Amino acid sequence: MQEKVIVVSGGASGIGAEVSARLASEGARIVIADLNVARAESHTALTITCDITNPDQCEAVAQAAMNAFGRIDGVVNCAGISKPHDSISLPPADWSRMVDVQLNGAFYFIQACAKRMVDSGGAIVFITSTNAEAAFPRRAAYCCAKAGVAMLTKVLAIEWAEKGIRVNAVGPAYVATEMTKRNIAAGNVNEPQIKARIPLGRLAQPADVADAVSFLLSNKASFITGQSLYVDGGWLAYGYF
Repeated sequence: MQEKVIVVSGGASGIGAEVSARLASEGARIVIADLNVARAESHTALTITCDITNPDQCEAVAQAAMNAFGRIDGVVNCAGISKPHDSISLPPADWSRMVDVQLNGAFYFIQACAKRMVDSGGAIVFITSTNAEAAFPRRAAYCCAKAGVAMLTKVLAIEWAEKGIRVNAVGPAYVATEMTKRNIAAGNVNEPQIKARIPLGRLAQPADVADAVSFLLSNKASFITGQSLYVDGGWLAYGYF
């Protein structure tokens, strides 16, 4: 990661903050794009307020990274929201907002950065979820959006390979972040039940996800593209009841 310029959406908190800190500790120069940049840690080289559902703001972040450092070597899309809701009464506005953030915004952000990477190549990592593969009740919009990102990963990987841009995804199971804690407190997530369902017997830690992201951005993954790496403690593999 030494001296690489990495742009991280949603990098001020949760998984994004852990990813930003990890890459910075490995020598990368980090650009954080977030709705609330005040939460970003002091190690950050550059912080920019950005709503990824706004294509113009995504373009502004990518250009700011170019203006500051002259290039973009990698991108990590961590921005996301979680709002479980019964599907029969799910408001259209909630459906639209979930898809807009998780899928549309992910594309806008990656597209803006990739435009500045076509001459030099680089690596892109989407944060998806086990919900790209496994259906959960009360998460219709979330699951569909994450499945869309998993397919987007494949499409962009084959389309942008000739430009030297690798595109992969990291799909965690439940991660011990503030968002997960809020869902546990709200009764949307049954923590003991989830732990019992995961063969390794615990929630993922943000550091587990950061490890996978760091690997996929690195030269050690130079022949890996179009893949989704699930950091799930064996969740998807476990089919026995």
